[in-house]
Order: sequence, then C-alpha cells, then structure tokens
Amino acid sequence: MYTYSFEKLEVWQEAKEFTKIIYIITSKFPDNEKFGLTSQIRRATVSICSNIAEGSARKTSKDKAHFTTIAFSSAVEVLNQLIISKELGFLSEEEYIKSRSQLESITNKLNSLRKYQLNKLTKTKSTN
Repeated sequence: MYTYSFEKLEVWQEAKEFTKIIYIITSKFPDNEKFGLTSQIRRATVSICSNIAEGSARKTSKDKAHFTTIAFSSAVEVLNQLIISKELGFLSEEEYIKSRSQLESITNKLNSLRKYQLNKLTKTKSTN
C-alpha cells in the first residue's frame, strides 16, 4: 500500500492521535452539547490533520504553507474550545492540562513546518 507524504509527517501523526483523544474526551460531554461544543471541537480538531494532509498535495510551497497556516488556526480554535470546556466543567484539570500540552506540541511542529515551507519558497525564488 502506498504511503502518502503527509502520513510520514510527525505533526500529522500527532494531530491524528490528538483527534482520537478529543473524540474520547468529548464523548463524556453533556448530551445537550452534542450539536454545540462537542461537534465544534471535533470538527476543529479534525481540521488540523485534514489541512496538513490537503496541503501536502499542493504543488507550491506557498500553497503548502497556506494550508499549514489553516491547520494552525484550527489548533488555536481548539485551544479556545478547550478553555471554554474546562470553564464549563466539561473537562477535568488533568484532561485540560494534558490536552493543552498536546496541542502546544502540535502548534510548535506546525510553526516549524510552515517556516520550512516558506524557506523553501524563498530559496526557490532566489535561485531563479
């Protein structure tokens, strides 16, 4: 079976695992949040790894960096939703700290990936 380039990225692997964790955590949220915060945080979390994957299929470094930026924005959205979830009592302190730490690792890797993509763009322009 062919392995796509995004599957080899540590940040995609980490974001995918984080998504599974968020699904487990949000399954404990109140039923009346099913179409509210539960749905929103799940969609935003899936968006992180989805945008990494989609960006990897783009031709130019600029396009790749654009999708990495979108993935980063989704990660910040998830952070906002984690904060709200904790303040509403849907997350324990331990779940919040662990999730926030995992998200911080993902955003750090996304920043590094974006810098790499933009550096590649700059190097390509300077050689032309």
